[in-house]
Amino acid sequence: MPEKEMSERAFPILPSTKVAVLLDHFPELEDVLIGLAPPFRKLKNPILRKSVARVASLRQAAAAARMDVRDLVNRLRASVGQENLPGEAASADAVSYFSPRPEWFDPSRIVASIDEQMSDPNKMPVVTLLQRAATLKPGEMLELITTFLPAPGIDILRKKGLQVWSVEDDTKRVRTYVLRLEA
Repeated sequence: MPEKEMSERAFPILPSTKVAVLLDHFPELEDVLIGLAPPFRKLKNPILRKSVARVASLRQAAAAARMDVRDLVNRLRASVGQENLPGEAASADAVSYFSPRPEWFDPSRIVASIDEQMSDPNKMPVVTLLQRAATLKPGEMLELITTFLPAPGIDILRKKGLQVWSVEDDTKRVRTYVLRLEA
């Protein structure tokens, strides 16, 4: 086996692996990912691939696709000849992103709604959400409506101290609400 191929195969695919890094090491996995879940089709867009894939981990990608992270990672590993994840590699899926309606949720606080279907197809709506969230005043809330769970954006917003809640509506669209707490 050539040295480069051996070193590529030695790169472990883990839930924490960023999608862009995965595809840098294993470009052939792009089609595998796209075949596993519709949200991964966005990887074909070079602008989105450079932005979202750079920050999204496989754990977040699995949540967005409503897949068990262990299943996603093991399918990718099998595609490149790696063994399944060991048992201690914890599984965390979309369930951790969905929760009962929080006490802070009040639709009258929504100051703007961003709908994926109305957005620029070359710009992830979560990017717009992140930009708008930076300007929220205390007590104000944003709504993002998407066909996928925007897990990487949710994690970023939570790290910035914002409250985030996602719920799937009757049409299978995900509504994500972001609130800046009152001071």
